[in-house]
Amino acid sequence: MAKNKDNLKSESKHLQRFHYTIDQAIEKPFNWQQMWRLLQFLKPYSKTYLPGAVLAMMVSTAIRLAIPILIGKVAFDVAIANKDTTLLTYLVIGIAILYGISFVANTFRIKWVNILGQNVIYDLRQKLFSHVQRLSHRFFDSRSAGSILVRILNDINSLQELFTNGIINLLMDLLMLSGILVILFVLSPPLALAVIIIIPLMFLISTTLRRKIRRSWQVVRLHQSRMNSHLNEGIQGMRITQSFSQEKENAEFFDGVNTGFFQSFRDAAKKSAMFRPLVDICDAAGTIILISYGAYLILNDTITVGTFVSFAFFLGMFWEPISRLGQMYNQLLMAMASSERIFEFLDERPNVAEKTNAYNIDEMHGEIEFDEVEFSYNKDRIALKKLSIHINAGETIALVGHTGSGKSTIANLISRFYDPTSGAVKIDGRDLRDVTIDSLRQKISVVLQDTFIFSGTIMENIRFGRPTATDEEVIDAAKVVGADDFIQRLADGYQTEVEERGNILSAGERQLLSFARALLANPSIIILDEATASIDTESEVKIQKALKRLLKGRTSIIIAHRLSTIREADKIFVLEQGEILEQGNHQSLIQQRGKYYELVKSQFTMLEAM
Repeated sequence: MAKNKDNLKSESKHLQRFHYTIDQAIEKPFNWQQMWRLLQFLKPYSKTYLPGAVLAMMVSTAIRLAIPILIGKVAFDVAIANKDTTLLTYLVIGIAILYGISFVANTFRIKWVNILGQNVIYDLRQKLFSHVQRLSHRFFDSRSAGSILVRILNDINSLQELFTNGIINLLMDLLMLSGILVILFVLSPPLALAVIIIIPLMFLISTTLRRKIRRSWQVVRLHQSRMNSHLNEGIQGMRITQSFSQEKENAEFFDGVNTGFFQSFRDAAKKSAMFRPLVDICDAAGTIILISYGAYLILNDTITVGTFVSFAFFLGMFWEPISRLGQMYNQLLMAMASSERIFEFLDERPNVAEKTNAYNIDEMHGEIEFDEVEFSYNKDRIALKKLSIHINAGETIALVGHTGSGKSTIANLISRFYDPTSGAVKIDGRDLRDVTIDSLRQKISVVLQDTFIFSGTIMENIRFGRPTATDEEVIDAAKVVGADDFIQRLADGYQTEVEERGNILSAGERQLLSFARALLANPSIIILDEATASIDTESEVKIQKALKRLLKGRTSIIIAHRLSTIREADKIFVLEQGEILEQGNHQSLIQQRGKYYELVKSQFTMLEAM
């Protein structure tokens, strides 16, 4: 019982922090500058689809404004008043032709607007994904995959209605309202004033709801992000959930997250739905004013029946764009909430930034130097302390030590996934901060313990290391690392489709594919970060034989807890808490009987105990 109470308290604190984050995110004024920035994505189409859609919109709007005048002032005040059937016939035919033209214009408007909107959404999603790919590892360290997916998919999708209909409809409605107001005052200023007196009241009511609606939709987005993050974790960790029989607890937690999203969406929908009834009330009030005051003006011969009929038509048309503008405002609020989150990512700059005058590495020998390098992931945790290492080109060096000693940090700095807090990392005497990131990483291959296999064929996964490689080169790389044997046993060989993350393959087979992928890239430097941890002894023997041939002439950094894999390294660095305790080859370190000797001894003791 006490444990349950502690869990409830923990969840309560988490929710308090979550709502505090929401409050922090939404206490901002409507940012028109940001909306203008969003509209800049229309620029590439400003000479194609956009002008055509605007022209079609103007044609259909002009026709809609002309027809009530023709019906009221021409049909009633002239043709019917004078019983001129010929004029009435021509008028009917003319109005029918105008409706036909309006139909064609609206067809092209809808077509061009949808093409325009889809292109803008495509460009925006492509830009966001491409930008996220260029961000540094620190960005992904502090965000879940689910929250990133929400912004690339859901937040951008929420802008689709704005770009496919919203913008052109906004222009059309504003043009329609302006035209109606001008025509009403031309027809009868007194009746026009009487009818539109309700507008200030409507504006006052709608602005009162403005902040609440915007707040509600931002809360929806944040709840949705949290739900997607949990879904992503839940699906990826399904094996762990089932292994510990935590399905019920996981479902209960998801129920809480799902309920939060449901309730926030329902609250936002309720507030948004209040716009339409307000418009209907204003419409009813305007109609009552028109009938009562309009009838009075007709009886006093101030206006004609045709003018009254035109007013009736325009009044019906008047509230329709106002209603759409209310919905459009809701759409703008939703777009504003999404665009804030999208531009937050687009404004994110890589912690590892390229200099404007950075140069490409055309040829790399592989000499690596750490010059008084200090690095920390955060202020409270220093990973490397004034580390100085020199690795000759073509050397095979090994990094050993307990978890957290700084081994993987060294590998990350060589690939420039992070920059040192102080000091410099150099390759061939060049500070890595002076060279382009792409040219650096194209000459370095990294193989991790938790290898990632993409959905697709075995051939495509290996070719990921060098997309221009031929089938023969892919097969040769697989043979070198010993992967060809198990691939040939698969039903379709190299054309076998692997499932997401390569789930049809064993851990060792996935690791062999990652070796083949890395070696196909023909790198100058190879980094193996616990790369043999998931491979059985027989496969490891194959790989060790292959690596002897393959690593000749290349600089290689091997990080391993299994010390049997690094016996033949040219130099071994023993790390502890970001500092080098010992260095030398296997034999010399054993003779020193220091930390390395203790690590080797403890591993052999464990093996004997097993």
